[in-house]
Amino acid sequence: MRRRLLVQVLTIAALPLFVAPAFAAGEGGSGQTTTQCKKDEVWDKKKNKCVKPQYGMLDDDSIYEAGHDLAMAGRYDEAISVLTLAANKQDPRILNYLGYSHRHSGRVTVGLGYYEEALRIDPNYTLVREYLGEAHLQIGDLAGAQEQLKEIEKRTGTGSREYGMLSEQIDHFLRS
Repeated sequence: MRRRLLVQVLTIAALPLFVAPAFAAGEGGSGQTTTQCKKDEVWDKKKNKCVKPQYGMLDDDSIYEAGHDLAMAGRYDEAISVLTLAANKQDPRILNYLGYSHRHSGRVTVGLGYYEEALRIDPNYTLVREYLGEAHLQIGDLAGAQEQLKEIEKRTGTGSREYGMLSEQIDHFLRS
């Protein structure tokens, strides 16, 4: 089972402070989440209470988890704010969810740039290819989406989740 980290959102100058969800790690966790804290507070698992966030609280893996969870919850601007705090600006996972969040916020061209950068670093990252294909469909570029589907197939075959999801999106696009 995938373990989720307790997420504590960092703040930096010029970025608004957002409240990010956090999840208890593994079984036997406290069950507390940041979403139960007051606005502008996050759950601190070490202190076992809600606190005002401080810069430097999280490592890049925790930032990735927080950004991923926010993006999947549809909280794209918050995800972007968290993901931009990563120390490693070349982490393909971070770039992928920056692309995803920008794309879902209506900034498809910005998202495309993040996806392309992630693939420059790791051309075998098929989740990026799935999302890049979806971005191509958003702008009406069927050929671009089909190209990404072929790239996924070359790397994982037709049985992967990424292949199935993008193939389904292409089929839906063609029926529309």
